[in-house]
Amino acid sequence: MIDLFSAIELARFQFAFTVSAHIIFPAFSIGLASYLAVLEALWLWKKDDAYFQVFEYWKTIFAIVFGMGVVSGIVMSYQFGTNWSVFSDKTGPILGPLMGYEVLSAFFLEAGFLGVMLFGLNRVGPRLHFFATLMVAAGTLMSAFWILSVNSWMHTPVGYGVNEAGQFVPRDWWAIIFNPSFPYRLVHMVLAAYLTTAFVVGGVGAWHLLRDTRDRGARIMFSMAMWMALLVAPLQIVAGDLHGLNTLEHQPAKVAAMEGHYETREGAPLYLFGLPDDEAEKTRYGVKIPKLGSMILTHEWDGKIKGLKAFPEDERPPSALIFWTFRIMVAIGLAMVALGLWSAWSRWRGRLYDSPWLLRAAALMTPSGFAAVLAGWITTEVGRQPWTVYGLLRTSESASPLDAPAVGISLLVFIGVYFLVFGSGTFYILRLMLKPPQAGRTEIGWPTRTAGITPGPAVGRRESEGDRHEH
Repeated sequence: MIDLFSAIELARFQFAFTVSAHIIFPAFSIGLASYLAVLEALWLWKKDDAYFQVFEYWKTIFAIVFGMGVVSGIVMSYQFGTNWSVFSDKTGPILGPLMGYEVLSAFFLEAGFLGVMLFGLNRVGPRLHFFATLMVAAGTLMSAFWILSVNSWMHTPVGYGVNEAGQFVPRDWWAIIFNPSFPYRLVHMVLAAYLTTAFVVGGVGAWHLLRDTRDRGARIMFSMAMWMALLVAPLQIVAGDLHGLNTLEHQPAKVAAMEGHYETREGAPLYLFGLPDDEAEKTRYGVKIPKLGSMILTHEWDGKIKGLKAFPEDERPPSALIFWTFRIMVAIGLAMVALGLWSAWSRWRGRLYDSPWLLRAAALMTPSGFAAVLAGWITTEVGRQPWTVYGLLRTSESASPLDAPAVGISLLVFIGVYFLVFGSGTFYILRLMLKPPQAGRTEIGWPTRTAGITPGPAVGRRESEGDRHEH
């Protein structure tokens, strides 16, 4: 198999595999850290132990996800030096400091307060413990800030110069950090992380409610997750539309490939389905809606959309893959909106917790956020090809001078180790999720006795004051 691919192709496969395995962990931990902060705030405000028990339930899962994200991120970063040394050399003066800022600020903040959040309630008290949880949540968001700044600069490079050695060097750090695509990518990714977490939490809550509709912890999970779906999923569609308009301005070839357009035209249709054929330069068997493509992309019925034929052949991204991953992402987003509306209707009817079909749908949607994140990431990164730094540095010019067997063997080793290590971690996380949140003593002791907070309503009662608020 190794002999069938070049060293560059294998290096790309390896990076695609490791980054795909990595991105699902930060996407989950970003949203989960913020969810933990909200749960602890509600516990302190309402003095209701049920929120603390849900906090404890997800805290353990967060710790495992955080650790897996750190390990997978370290492995991924080493590839810049092994497989992409030319890229690292040319972009190092810009990307190196940005990655360093992420470690010095975000990672140190997360790691510094993580131990307090996990084990320190008895030692520091509830308020300082809540502050630690907030700092962990802030650290995950700061990490997203710096990583998205790095990635966005590779898509829309500005604020740089080129020195005698051919390296990109900083001229304006403000322009580099807040490059043209960065605000849109940051908002889009953070909302994706929140939705990913919401549908995992909602799916787990739905799973337990299908077995016991009186489970107070599961009710809290499901109610909060469905509020997030109802409010954030439509915002994500708006953010995605703005991100698409920005991409059209700065990477029109990517948009043409995403939409399956080969010909430049006014009043371009929207292809719902089809089979883009880069060799024939047309989309076969297209199911389309006239002019809707121009309306979505330019907000004008007769807006002009450039097709792939308007770009040199060696500057076009592969259309078929990103055409379908884009549609997968959009379809999942629409399904999230639909589930949020369904939950709102059930909540209004007083059937949020005992509507079996809604609960089954939510359980089936548990991994949907991960699928959407991966589909969106493939669309973004494959759509940037054939460039590593868009319009400036080609992928073919970025790789290390390695032989294909060397890269191929390391790829096979990575695949084996990842499935063993991260497969085991994922299996353990799933086992934890299958257990309902339990009332009673936790690993750090009775929270109300330790923290000096008045106990809230008894957990497990069919209809408590807290249950009525959740409706």
